[in-house]
Amino acid sequence: MTTHVTGGFAAAYPDLDPAAVDYEYLRAASQDMVPFGRHVGTLITEISPDQAVVEIPAIDHARNHMGTVHAGALFTAADIAGAAAFVGAAATRLTIVERLVLRGGTASYRKPAVGRIRAIATVDQRELADMLAAERSARFELGVKALLRDDNDVVVAKFTFDYVVDVTLGEGRS
Repeated sequence: MTTHVTGGFAAAYPDLDPAAVDYEYLRAASQDMVPFGRHVGTLITEISPDQAVVEIPAIDHARNHMGTVHAGALFTAADIAGAAAFVGAAATRLTIVERLVLRGGTASYRKPAVGRIRAIATVDQRELADMLAAERSARFELGVKALLRDDNDVVVAKFTFDYVVDVTLGEGRS
């Protein structure tokens, strides 16, 4: 495969072809990008233009003293899912992204999280459209929502994240 990416955020995806996005490649390349996610045991199971899914397997070291999945593990999975959702949604213009940084987030823990948990994240399409249409270098705000569900499809937590995205346009970038 030809290398298509030269710098910025997309440098983590050197074989990304924005004209023919391979979402399985993006998923596999993203899997081990966050060392703390490896520590928690998260697995990115899906990246698509519409959403990303990150799982926390039913593993002992992700649980707290009450036998439920630790709130920090839930936050980690939601944050990784949010960033992965951005990667999938922005894949065709990822080469203009200089950085993606989490600015803030809110958490609402709804039910005890027991067993395998899935974090399903989506980006705010209106804010994404502004970033994708960028004609000059700029900073954009991007909202992401993540719902965390157990194996019975019960929502155990809800997260909202505010990211900033720095876009750099110039020679060699489009």
